[in-house]
Amino acid sequence: MFLMDSLIRRCARSVPKEVEAAARAEGIDPARMAQGIVAGRIVIPANPKRKHRHCAIGEGCLVKINVNVGTSGTRCDPALEEKKAKAALKNGADALMDLSTGGDLVAIRKKILALDTTVGTVPIYEAVRRAGNAADVEPDLLFRVIREHCEQGVDFLTLHCGVNRQALAALKADPRVMGVVSRGGVFHCAMMVHRDEENPLFAEYDYLLEILTEHDVTISLGDGMRPGCLQDAEKLAKSVEYVTLGTLAKRALAAGVQRMIEGPGHMPLDQVGYNVMTIKEITDHAPLYLLGPLVTDIAPGYDHVVSAIGGAVACMYGADFLCMVSPSEHLALPLVEDIIEGTRIAKIAAHIGDVVRRPEGYRTEREVQMADARRQLDWEEQFRLALFGDVAKEIHNRDGEQETCSMCGDLCAVKMIRELFEQQEKKK
Repeated sequence: MFLMDSLIRRCARSVPKEVEAAARAEGIDPARMAQGIVAGRIVIPANPKRKHRHCAIGEGCLVKINVNVGTSGTRCDPALEEKKAKAALKNGADALMDLSTGGDLVAIRKKILALDTTVGTVPIYEAVRRAGNAADVEPDLLFRVIREHCEQGVDFLTLHCGVNRQALAALKADPRVMGVVSRGGVFHCAMMVHRDEENPLFAEYDYLLEILTEHDVTISLGDGMRPGCLQDAEKLAKSVEYVTLGTLAKRALAAGVQRMIEGPGHMPLDQVGYNVMTIKEITDHAPLYLLGPLVTDIAPGYDHVVSAIGGAVACMYGADFLCMVSPSEHLALPLVEDIIEGTRIAKIAAHIGDVVRRPEGYRTEREVQMADARRQLDWEEQFRLALFGDVAKEIHNRDGEQETCSMCGDLCAVKMIRELFEQQEKKK
């Protein structure tokens, strides 16, 4: 079997060209980024079978945004999913995940892989569709689907290797209100219960790593036991999974496989930092990919805002990769408008995290320039500097173009204090 010379191994010898390019984009010394990849603290998911724009995720890098797209058994419109994917990229997404479960999954994935971005998938979804139900998924089928995704050019795979018999026992010993909310997690639970066997991704983890090494594909260790409501946040199962993922993360790195960790689900805001730091410590500071965290359960329709609040705090404590949550989360398959709104809100949360995790902090050039543009009441410069200047301009101009905003009008504090200081200077 031919083994791909993985990015980790190449970084141990020198600084590959793709690492140099990613380091320049991040403002990081290329040698430092290469060292971070070797140490497992930075990943650049990039399947060699496909050329696309790369993104670096992890320590010292800007927080990145992933957006999930994909068909369902209820609504299957591949053209719409492609449109949503393009809208996500246009509005700031750094990566996409194709979570399709309806239609021609290979053809749909091919359309998403044609886009110029990092792409991830969850192979168990396709394995379940092929088998007919989770209980009938044979290990050989699951590994065959994983290999096919690698061969098709997918850059990172979410694989629920930590959903093992020990985690299942913890779930039974300390029952939760919502049980298991991860689709991948519950599929593996069903396989274990119905077949009375260990999760094949855990039992045959070394074989899985061989496949990923062969194709230089990044593993995203899925959080199949993440809590699905605040009431489950302190239950045992997720903590058992954390410890397992720490062990699996070390084994992946030793095998030359880039890896990320997923977490941590629904939890109160004051538990976000603790959970992020715990996962980071257990996994030796592997890049952390967040699904949420959702910090309240009673705001359906606004879960994108709820996620952004939790995500910003999580980034402050070390999270590296935010998964966009749309306004339709927990309610319906998102529309294009939902994807745009969710992506933009996630982008804001990522920037807030970057403000406190980057060395220059809030003194970034863009923040400094925005403060000066506001002082000068330079609206065009404000629109240029804004994360989403089109929205800002539309709101400002709805009462007609004015020197100040229409809320303050002639009582604008910024204008008054500026003129007061200018008058004092003239008197000197």
